[in-house]
Amino acid sequence: MIADVTLRFMDVGTIVVYLLGMAAIGVYFARKKKTTEGYFVGNRAFPGWAVGLSMFATSISSVTFLAFPGAAFILDWRQIVQNLTLPLIAVVAILLFIPFFRRGKVMSAYEYLEERFGPLLRLYGAINFIILQFVRLGTVLYLVSIPVQILTGTSIIWVIVIVGVVVSFYTILGGLEAVIWIDVVQAIVLITGAVLPLFFIVDQLPGGLAQIVQDGMKQHKFSLGPMSWDLAERTFPAMVLIGLLNWTTEYTTNQNVIQRYLAASSMREARKATAICAAMSLPIWVFFFFVGTSLFVYYQVFPDSGIEQIVSERRTDYIFPYFILSRMPAGIAGLVIAGLLAATMSLDSSINSVATVTTVDIVKRHICPGRDDAFYLRVGKIASVGAAVAMIVGAVVIAHLPKESMVDLNLRIIQIVFGGGLMGLFLLGFLTTRANYISASVALVLTLLLDAYLALCSFDQLPDCISVRVHTYWIGVIANGFVIFVGYAMSFITPGVPKPLGRLTIWTMGSP
Repeated sequence: MIADVTLRFMDVGTIVVYLLGMAAIGVYFARKKKTTEGYFVGNRAFPGWAVGLSMFATSISSVTFLAFPGAAFILDWRQIVQNLTLPLIAVVAILLFIPFFRRGKVMSAYEYLEERFGPLLRLYGAINFIILQFVRLGTVLYLVSIPVQILTGTSIIWVIVIVGVVVSFYTILGGLEAVIWIDVVQAIVLITGAVLPLFFIVDQLPGGLAQIVQDGMKQHKFSLGPMSWDLAERTFPAMVLIGLLNWTTEYTTNQNVIQRYLAASSMREARKATAICAAMSLPIWVFFFFVGTSLFVYYQVFPDSGIEQIVSERRTDYIFPYFILSRMPAGIAGLVIAGLLAATMSLDSSINSVATVTTVDIVKRHICPGRDDAFYLRVGKIASVGAAVAMIVGAVVIAHLPKESMVDLNLRIIQIVFGGGLMGLFLLGFLTTRANYISASVALVLTLLLDAYLALCSFDQLPDCISVRVHTYWIGVIANGFVIFVGYAMSFITPGVPKPLGRLTIWTMGSP
């Protein structure tokens, strides 16, 4: 256990009350889940404000709560640049993407890929999504286990297992309806838990808020990164392009988001939800980076051997929870940790989405078609359990990986998987009428080869004579651009089977 952090009764009591309340909601909604329509999309009856708060709570994971302050503390603000692009993509989603996914009674984002390009590309999209969610689930669970491990001194592995079981419980029981209404509660708890530490830091510093800004500026802690186009560095242009890629992917291919579009009671409510999510998420992300800079200034004024130990061991994601548990008053610290747990409960949406995709896109479409609805409901619940197990295993693996920070590690892994070109496939379908199954399939195969090559280059696994200098962050940008370019170019030389494209491209949205 790091330094002199001890278990306090009031903190534990606050956390236990919060967790029991969430579990009770899960049990309540479990009684109402009788169909796949109810379990996966909540019978498509949610108001926009509830869906928006749920999307917001999902976007503010423990990566935001722990990794963002750690990244700002150890480096600067360059890793927030990608998130600054969200409002632009949200507007595009409201005007363009949402109508694509609400055009029929679909449950999965990848049903679109089959309509546009065929069943194999739908299967690829589903598998790509599941892999990405396993990375996210493991990352978020690992991060939320850190403060509990500091608080108790228990092995991080045991903490991961116990916390993983607790946060999976209500999702498996209650389905999407439990997820959305619990997310509404979590959004409120999360914001409360986030604001309290900053008030405490400002109160303790002799110069207050002005000192944080002045000292942060002197140490270049507010820098958004170099303005160059160096492919080997994390520059400002690189982070902008990564942000555009990530958020376009999020709003066009991520089942977590698409499922919220489908669960809203109308097109208008789905659009309202997306606007609410974007309007709330960006200020919170900025806030957490500011917390990281504030912690840097605070520990310059009040040096602490525990922080020095954390930094020397490169465990930057421990900085914020260490501050909460060592400096915040008892009871208040527990409320802040409850806010962290609220951020972590965004695991619920990923578990439910993985279950949806596994059931609808893989089992129902390819393995056991034509069975009754009760069978697929059982499959969905079993898939939820499988996703929970994969989450726990992934978090254990991540706990043993060397890393600068979880923001950095998360971006590296995600860019390699994004390099698979899934977002590019969706845009190829949305934006062109020429692209067909053959051209898209050829482009995808070539893109996967390019992705593997760039990944090996970024990790220095190839001889210099055949390698290029490219930072991992660039892989997704390059590969998704490549699949769009090649897919469109190949459509001029590959034979395409004529098929109706009504409502499948932006040029044919008005067609039947």
